[in-house]
Amino acid sequence: PEPPSAMPAAESPFTIAFRALRYRNFRLLWTGQMVSMAGSMMQNAALLWHVATLVEPSRRGVALGMVGLVRILPIIVFSLVSGVVADALDRRRLILVTQTGMALCAVGLAALEFMHVHVLWPVYALAALSAAFGTFDGPARQSLTATLVPREHLPNAISLMTIMFQVAAVAGPAVAGLIIASSGVAWCYVWNAVSFVCVIAAVLAMRDVAEAPSAERASVSWAAARDGLSFVFRTPLIRSTMLLDFFATFFASATALLPMVATDLLHVGAKGYGVLSAAPSAGALIAGLAMAPIADRIRRRGAVLLWAVAAYGLATVGFGFARTFPLAFLMLALTGATDTVSMVIRNVIRQLATPDTMRGRMTSVNMIFFMGGPQLGELEAGLVAQAFGVGASVVSGGIGCVLAVAWVAARTPALRNYVRDSVVATEPAAGA
Repeated sequence: PEPPSAMPAAESPFTIAFRALRYRNFRLLWTGQMVSMAGSMMQNAALLWHVATLVEPSRRGVALGMVGLVRILPIIVFSLVSGVVADALDRRRLILVTQTGMALCAVGLAALEFMHVHVLWPVYALAALSAAFGTFDGPARQSLTATLVPREHLPNAISLMTIMFQVAAVAGPAVAGLIIASSGVAWCYVWNAVSFVCVIAAVLAMRDVAEAPSAERASVSWAAARDGLSFVFRTPLIRSTMLLDFFATFFASATALLPMVATDLLHVGAKGYGVLSAAPSAGALIAGLAMAPIADRIRRRGAVLLWAVAAYGLATVGFGFARTFPLAFLMLALTGATDTVSMVIRNVIRQLATPDTMRGRMTSVNMIFFMGGPQLGELEAGLVAQAFGVGASVVSGGIGCVLAVAWVAARTPALRNYVRDSVVATEPAAGA
C-alpha cells in the first residue's frame, strides 16, 4: 500500500527532498525514465554529430539547423491531436505504443550507419518519425505523472522529474562522445533503442493507477482540441509562461551549434564535444538538487522565473564570447542551472492550474512552445551561423532571449506579481 500523504513532523531534509519517491508508481516511472532519457540524450548528441559528418564543412550550419526543422514539423502537425488522445485514452497504453515506436526509429538510424548510408534524407526522415512518436508520448507521460502523487507533493515530483532529466542529460551526451570516439555513432542508436525497455517495463509494473472515469474523458475531436486551446489562452499565467518559454529558447539555442564550436573554435574533437554537450545538464543537475527541497516554498515564483530566464540569456552571451574550453563549459553549465530553475517553476504553475481532464491538452499546447522554440531556434541559429559565424549567432541569440524576457515581463503584470498558491486548478487533483 502507498504511504499516507501527510508528511511526518520528524522528516529529515534528505527525506523531504525526495518524498515523492515514496510512491511506488511514481518511483517506477522515475527510474525507468532516467535510463530511457539518458539513451535519448545520447541519441540527440549522436544525431547532430552524425549529420555534421555527412556534409562538407561549408554546409554544416544549415544541415545542423535542418535537424531542428524536421523535429518541429511533427510537433506542429500532431501536437493538438496528441493532447486530445492523451485525455481520451488510457495513458499507460499510449506510452507503451510511443516508446516502442521511438525504439524502432533508433534501430533504423543504427541500421543506416551500419550499412554506411551517406545521405541525409533518411536520417532526417527517421528523426522526424521519432519526433512524431514523441509528440504523443509527452502529453501522456506528463499527464500520468501528475496523477501518481498527491497534490501537495506535486512540486516535489516535478523537481525530481527535472533532476532525473538532467542526470540523464549529463550522462547521455558524455557517454555519446566516448562511444562515438571508440565505436562509432551507430552504437549510440543501439543503446538508445535498448533503453526504451526500461520505461516499458516500468509502465507494465504499475498498479492501481488513478484514471478519470470514461464519462469525464475527452472525445477525440476537433472540439476537444479547441477546448484545450481555449483553456490555455484564457489563462494568462499559463499563456505567458509558454510565450516566455518559446521566445527564450528560440533565440538561445546554442547547443545546436556545439559540433561547430567544438571543432572550429575550441578544437576539442568528439570527446570534448561530448563533455560540452553534458555541461548544461551538469549545471542543471546542481540546480535541480537545490530546488527539490524548496520548490514548494518559493513564494515570489513569477519574479524568480523571469530573472532565471534572463540569466539564461546572459549565460548564452557569455558562451558566445568564450574561446577556452573551461569558460565555454562554465557558461553552458550556467545556462543549464538557470533553465532548470525556470523549468521547475513554470511546470508547477501549469500543473497546479490545470484540471486532470485537461492536462493532456495543456501539455500538448505547451509542446508547441517548449519544443517548437528550441527546434526552430536550431534552424535560426544555423542560418545566422552560416551567414555571420558561430560566435555571432550565439551572442545575438542570448541578447534576443533577454529582450524577450523584458517584453513578456512588461506585457504580463500578473506574471511579475505571481506568488505561491495564486492559482489553483478548477477541480481537485487525483490522489496517489
